[in-house]
Parts: sequence; structure tokens; C-alpha cells
Amino acid sequence: RDFVELPSQVMENWAVEPKVMKSYARHYKTGEPIPDELVDKIRKARHFNQGFATTEYLAASFLDLAWHTLKSATGSTDVVAFEKKTLEDLGLTPQIAPRYRSGYFSHIFAGGYSSGYYSYIWAAVLDSDAYAAFKEKNNLFDPATAKAFRKLLSSGNTVDPMKLYIQFRGAEPKIDPLLEKRGLATGR
Repeated sequence: RDFVELPSQVMENWAVEPKVMKSYARHYKTGEPIPDELVDKIRKARHFNQGFATTEYLAASFLDLAWHTLKSATGSTDVVAFEKKTLEDLGLTPQIAPRYRSGYFSHIFAGGYSSGYYSYIWAAVLDSDAYAAFKEKNNLFDPATAKAFRKLLSSGNTVDPMKLYIQFRGAEPKIDPLLEKRGLATGR
């Protein structure tokens, strides 16, 4: 599932790069590119509430996994009590509810993501780390990195995805670029 999300999620990184943004974000009447002050505000706003959003997302992921690792299902599970206990066991404060409740969280039981909702956050780790490969080259359009990334994506499921990723990046993905992107990196 993470490889399904990786191609689209990684492209979102370029959209907020100031240089790229100036090429498409233009005033509808004058054609003037977006002002630097507004670009700066947009970039800073990306970090707003990311601690809450990430925790909320992870809570939904753990809840999804909890449903699919029940030892036995009796058909009479109290959904509210199950959610409450699961979230309490995680140490989640009551102020942070999961993004979705079980009764309407279709990813838990339908749509091909059953016990796989976590793959969105794993794809975010992958896309952030992959994008870091371009940033490290100081060229967001580095041809060699782009070619290697294209090979990763075009290989599909012909080889173990982690092996493909390591071929592209030279190492397993790291969480640091995601934490940096969300403004959650230590030392800030």
C-alpha cells in the first residue's frame, strides 16, 4: 500500500517549493508571481498543528490494527468501549480522538486498506526521505536522482519494495525528513 501512495505524495513536495511555486502561483489578473512574503507564510503554516495531526492519524492507525488483531470476535463487541480501551492503552490523552471512529471508518473494514491504514504514514516517511535525495543534491530536478527515482517507481512489485528503495537511496528510509517537514524535528 505504501508504494501506491508514494508517487502521488512525493509530488506534493515540489508544489510548495518557492522556486516551483513561483512558476505556477500567479495573480489571475496581472500574472505576477506569488509574493515572497506569502510564500513564507504558506511554508510556515504547514507546521501548524502537526503534532496534533500526526498523533490523531497514528491513533486511527493503531485503532485499525487493534481491530484486526483481536484474539476472538464474539459479534457483540462494544465498539465505544473497545476504542476507549485501545486509545487508553496507547496513552493517548482524551483530547486527541482518532481521526475516524470505527462505525464510519471505511478503511478499517473496506476499500482494501483493512489493517493497512498505517501505510499512509509510512508512505509519508518514504516520500519525505525520497524528496530529501533531491534536496541533498541542491537541485530539485537533478537528472540522475530523477532517473533513479523513476527506476524505483517503474519497477513496481517485481522486486521487494524495500530492496528497490535501498537501490534508489542507498539506505533504508529515515523518519528525520518527515519530522523536519512537519516541524517536529528535535532541536527546533
